Amino acid sequence: MAMDNVTAVFQFLLIGISNYPQWKDMFFTLVLIIYLSTLLGNGFMIFLIHFDPNLHTPMYFFLSNLSFLDLCYGTASMPQALVHCFSTHPYLSYPRCLTQMSVSLTLATAECLLLAAMAYDCVVAINNPLRYSVVMNGPVCVCLAATSWGTSLVLTAMLILSLRPHFYGANVIKHFVCEILSLIKLACSDISFNELMILITSVFTLLLPFGFVLLSYIQIAMAVIRIRSAQGRLKAFTTCGSHLTMVTIFYGTAISMYMKPQSNSSPDQDKFISVFYGALTPTLNHLIYNLRNKDVKGAIRKAMLKRT
Repeated sequence: MAMDNVTAVFQFLLIGISNYPQWKDMFFTLVLIIYLSTLLGNGFMIFLIHFDPNLHTPMYFFLSNLSFLDLCYGTASMPQALVHCFSTHPYLSYPRCLTQMSVSLTLATAECLLLAAMAYDCVVAINNPLRYSVVMNGPVCVCLAATSWGTSLVLTAMLILSLRPHFYGANVIKHFVCEILSLIKLACSDISFNELMILITSVFTLLLPFGFVLLSYIQIAMAVIRIRSAQGRLKAFTTCGSHLTMVTIFYGTAISMYMKPQSNSSPDQDKFISVFYGALTPTLNHLIYNLRNKDVKGAIRKAMLKRT
């Protein structure tokens, strides 16, 4: 077990915002607004996609999965950050820290892989629109989503079970939540194997999916160039433009966090980067993807008319 070699210390002190007491009120308010927006926005999108037959398409199937991921991802970390914000001694036991870290890693990994699956959906929609419903049928969509979830569980389990930390003395995590890079830096034992496992896992969850997305968009760009009508090019752009925006934000911040040399990392910089992709991204997803979409706007209007 990952806990077997944890000695001497069984809890950690989280000081994410403690070093900046003048920012506590603002930080609490900001995180609370973001979390409520994440819950309400993504929860509403799941409800809307489930109950509106016009949204029962492959693209919205993946978007409902993404909304569920974002809802869970925000819930895995933001309530804890809110509770600890005004706590005098925000301690967290090692089992709780390990659990929170495992859940967050699983959800983040699943989102990376799901974004790659959505890129494939965009390629089929643009390059082969006449056979889109045949290629992206129900079983294929379920298989892609299930593969994203299953692979994320396997990769996270491999990473967590590879942890063999020894902790002694005061263990202060300079972060808002338990985050794997911040945790292993506290270890008194050799962490070179842990850093190697993080790098290998990052290749499979960040670089390879991101590379697949880039290749997908090269194909999409070539297909869009061949479209003669301006209206057709605009439709293709609106179909996949939102996905490209979120891919850039999510992969960009995550790669800058996990793929850089750890000797060059700054605790303050890292924890605010993690807030961006761990808190803001779940809120921005439903805004960028859905509220710009005509189908979603129509479904919202329809739902409001039914209530009146």
